[in-house]
Amino acid sequence: MARRNAIHPLAGSRADSVMTFATPAPDSLRRIARLPLMTRLIGKAMALCYRLVGKDRYDDFRLERVYDMPFVVTPSVFNPKVPRTGEFLASQIDSRLLQHDWEVLDMGTGSGVCAVFAAKHARHVVAVDINAAAVRCAGINALLNHLEHKIDVLHGDLFAPVPGERFDLVLFNPPFVQGVPQDDRDRAWRSNDVAERFAAGLAAHLKPAGFALVLLSTFGDGQVFLEEFRKQSFKISVLAERRFVNERLTIFRLEPAQRSP
Repeated sequence: MARRNAIHPLAGSRADSVMTFATPAPDSLRRIARLPLMTRLIGKAMALCYRLVGKDRYDDFRLERVYDMPFVVTPSVFNPKVPRTGEFLASQIDSRLLQHDWEVLDMGTGSGVCAVFAAKHARHVVAVDINAAAVRCAGINALLNHLEHKIDVLHGDLFAPVPGERFDLVLFNPPFVQGVPQDDRDRAWRSNDVAERFAAGLAAHLKPAGFALVLLSTFGDGQVFLEEFRKQSFKISVLAERRFVNERLTIFRLEPAQRSP
């Protein structure tokens, strides 16, 4: 497969090429100092709770390690460690699953964690995300793990960046909560139509023996995805499952009931 004109991970638009850091005005600092003591204590307590549950790791530059491999996570990009889903899906991507000559599509790549793990074993990986920040982040992580020669990172919505292409394996850690996303980061969690559109387009992007792995959580509305897969007549089986105190993660394997020639 020919290399594409993928977005360079260190490049950005003219609008985001310059960063400015505002210094609070003295008047603002004085207003903060005049806040009631209880209000300031509550604010500190909330900030501490935010850090304890790991949510602060969504809004900052982080260096995470997933099975001893380094991953930079930038603001607005889905962190593979905090919700556990990215790390769990990546844990199943190894030489027992992939063949060395395979072509893989990592849909909704986020930080690129699954693309990187797939590239360790497959011939070529295409990573796609609708969030431009995630595209740059995944490209950085391909470089960081010395796999940039095997990974193309593309910006776009679902299958739009790969028209007419077919893959041996499609990976997807989708937004499994129903609702309207509020911002780019929320797109990783929430959608009203991704299940329907992904299921409708999947078969046309699989090679004759290809299949997909989709991770769903009891935290979200996984049945919506499963219903759409059934409507498209996919064979559905469970590849792996992991239970936590408050959540169960399941990786489903999807194969078209009728294979395209």
